[in-house]
Amino acid sequence: MRAYQLTALHTPQLLSGLALPAPGPGEVRVKIGACGLNFADLLMIKGQYQERPALPVTLGLELAGVVEACGPTVTAPAVGTRVAVYAGRGGLAEYGVFRADQCLPIPDAMPMSHAAAFQVAYGTSHMALCHRAALQPGETLLVLGAAGGVGLTAVEIGAKLGARVIAVARGPQKLAAATAAGAEIALDSDGCDIKAACKDLGGVDVIYDSVGDPMASAALRALRPEGRFLAIGFAGGAVPQFPANILLVKNISVIGFYWGGYLSFRPAALHASLSELITWYSAGDLRPHVSHILPLEETAQGLEILRSRASTGKVVIAPDPAL
Repeated sequence: MRAYQLTALHTPQLLSGLALPAPGPGEVRVKIGACGLNFADLLMIKGQYQERPALPVTLGLELAGVVEACGPTVTAPAVGTRVAVYAGRGGLAEYGVFRADQCLPIPDAMPMSHAAAFQVAYGTSHMALCHRAALQPGETLLVLGAAGGVGLTAVEIGAKLGARVIAVARGPQKLAAATAAGAEIALDSDGCDIKAACKDLGGVDVIYDSVGDPMASAALRALRPEGRFLAIGFAGGAVPQFPANILLVKNISVIGFYWGGYLSFRPAALHASLSELITWYSAGDLRPHVSHILPLEETAQGLEILRSRASTGKVVIAPDPAL
């Protein structure tokens, strides 16, 4: 089988030929149809991600495919089951072996590209907005980086929860995508005074930030008393510094959120969240936005699209587009 492997940090990755893996006890082998790319993949290549697996490692945090073989003692999911898997690695390959309890059955009507792009982006926004920030109907949600992979899902879920959503993105195409996802107001980050614009709109209750500074620090000052700032990521490259005096005077909460961390200390919460999201998808309430689908041999191009922020929504690699 072919797998896209990282063999050393800061070096070009290799499309390698590997032996077909056999599932062990509690594991299944999945024929992979699609794998969603994430900013975390870029950090892992540089050794800057929260988790640093031993090298060589097959990249690809989230994937979708069909169970092809089950290890000893495994009764579910059965062979032939269409599944989505978040394993933190192993998705950029034609096959992978994963724990059976990491596999989430997906509806027959859900394309592999949607399932592969679904877990991290929608899971992050659902858990962050519902579980951590407790976003309420009628509140105002500000989404920074609103046209990115997670940003669009935050817009979509925020609107579904009954919030007024203000989306910040760069350029008319990305602003149009955010508006189509449910944003009531769209602000172009180029040349916009985020603080002044949001204050003119009455302030905000929750900020969803996957970008970082300088935009984050400006937005912070538009939070209303008892506002919540969700620190999701730093795609812009600069980690914001929060002045304690502003947090104190306005009773503001800064909430860190790392979706993958729940796998180790509260996996049941992730499973419940994803199950609810699949229900929403099946009801037609969620519309995953995949801007690029590329073959496995073009993974490097996909990562560059992500690095340059040229995508609107998710970038997906399809090891087997026929699934």
